Amino acid sequence: MNFIDLKRQYQEYKTEIDKRIADVIDNTRFIMGKELKDLEAELAAYAGAKHGIGVASGTDALLVPLAAYGVGPGDEVITTPFTFIATVEVISFLGATPVFVDIDSDDYNIDISKIESKITKKTKGIIPVSLYGQTPDLDKISAIGKKHGIFVLEDGAQSFGAVYKGRKSCGLTDVAGTSFYPSKPLGCYGDGGMIFTSDDALAEKMRMIMNHGSSQNYVHKYVGINARMDTLQAAVLLVKFAHFEKECDTRMRLGSRYTELLSGGKVITPKVSSTTDRHVYAQYSIRVKNRDALKEALAKESIPTAVHYPKPIHLQEAYQSLGHKTGDFPVSEQVSNEIISLPMHPFLTDGEQKLVAEKILGAVS
Repeated sequence: MNFIDLKRQYQEYKTEIDKRIADVIDNTRFIMGKELKDLEAELAAYAGAKHGIGVASGTDALLVPLAAYGVGPGDEVITTPFTFIATVEVISFLGATPVFVDIDSDDYNIDISKIESKITKKTKGIIPVSLYGQTPDLDKISAIGKKHGIFVLEDGAQSFGAVYKGRKSCGLTDVAGTSFYPSKPLGCYGDGGMIFTSDDALAEKMRMIMNHGSSQNYVHKYVGINARMDTLQAAVLLVKFAHFEKECDTRMRLGSRYTELLSGGKVITPKVSSTTDRHVYAQYSIRVKNRDALKEALAKESIPTAVHYPKPIHLQEAYQSLGHKTGDFPVSEQVSNEIISLPMHPFLTDGEQKLVAEKILGAVS
């Protein structure tokens, strides 16, 4: 059993993927090729945004918008400590200071009720993370941003395809970024990401920043970086995107089935928020009191698991300079000690799911 079965997925779409890759190699447009332009247009329309900007990674999909907003030394950006470090390191990389808000104990997204208390004159923006495959209440967060004149950047690295109040993740805020890391719901065969916005001026600036600050060769308006997505990755994504809606619906079904199979035991299963119409379960993560023992028991049964995330960012060595200590963000800390992710992908069989659930209930009963 695989935690994420990319090989099974490849075999399903092999003919289409191989042809797309061969076409790119044949036309030799490896950088900024037609496939990338097609992908940007298709994904922007899907998310409900005017602009899609392909970039080299999910990290770049956060870094470039921050740079375009002029985030730098002396600025603060609010986010959560319970996330992958990329969410936070992009803030630090630009010289700004991350300001943490604890998470909600139900959906593990940022606790919206605590955001405004952290806003100061230095606050430039908010990065809510749409963790595990569903968004927080982004209407409420956007209202806070508008009230205080600060931007909202959705970190949709795990939620592309999720549906919130009838609208899709990555088309709900001033700007959003997603990741196409191979294990994501929509994943390429390397690193890749995309930025979404309906702000024309912001989109134009971000396109330049991600391409050495330039819109034409050797003319540089901004100090930028090289964050371009390879055309080969765009070609792979075009194939996968054609099957994406079906896979998202399958993920929702599998997530619901896991929850049903694990009900009644000593397991905290994911809660789908009232604003979520479709959870894409980038991770299906449960909580148990003795997480490490369960992980070991499942490993003995050849059932792979992962921990997303074992230590919140405020307790990481890289962020000791902020002066946080254990107890500062108690919900994040508790969840990090109890969380464990189970095998989850659209090609998971009912039998595999049933086996995973049976072994979990047997280990924690």
